[in-house]
Amino acid sequence: MNELIASTQRLADDLRELEFSPPVACVYRTLDYTWAAHEEYLKRYGKGKKRVVFLGMNPGPFGMAQTGVPFGEVAAVRDWMGIEATIDKPASEHPKRPIEGFQCTRSEVSGRRLWGLFSERFETAGDFFKDHFVLNYCPLVWMSASGANLTPDKLPASELAAVEAACLKHLQEVIVLLKPVWLIGVGAFAEERLRRAAEACGSKAVVGRILHPSPASPAANRGWAAAAGKQLKELDVW
Repeated sequence: MNELIASTQRLADDLRELEFSPPVACVYRTLDYTWAAHEEYLKRYGKGKKRVVFLGMNPGPFGMAQTGVPFGEVAAVRDWMGIEATIDKPASEHPKRPIEGFQCTRSEVSGRRLWGLFSERFETAGDFFKDHFVLNYCPLVWMSASGANLTPDKLPASELAAVEAACLKHLQEVIVLLKPVWLIGVGAFAEERLRRAAEACGSKAVVGRILHPSPASPAANRGWAAAAGKQLKELDVW
């Protein structure tokens, strides 16, 4: 667990000084201002080997950006996981994307769907995290001048290179530490990064993916939980 925390701190250090040009107008470095909550997540639920590791892409504005937990819908983190901590402010806060921490009343739909599926199958968070873990590939949130979310694929390749190097290194370290049997990408982007990392660190874990729960996906809006549950059963994860 201490190694997992140390690896995460190195990731935060590697990303802290990176600068980005337009269309990026604002960057939220979630590991810096949500560290108290994220560290609690790692301490409480990152212990030991994990049979299954799920990977997301980067924080949503009303999820990890507010709570420090991947896909961190406030209710799921506070009520199901039992985590609530002081959340600071990012170095530069966009007026349209305020950080309210656990007082945030907006719903992170992707997180509500993902943790909703897990909480339906596992009675307690402890039951789930006994052999599952969830992390994000990159802990940064990029926004345009309007406050619109910018996904990593919208960044210039030259600026993304340093981000990719740091995030892939961290992902490899996590895979080595947790020794998963299954690596499941939440969406195609995450699956591809898991394949890269697993190959680089020599992991024999089976790599697969589930449909991303984003409300921007028409397929996810047609019964995401049933679709994702079916995919996990077909992969023999569940």
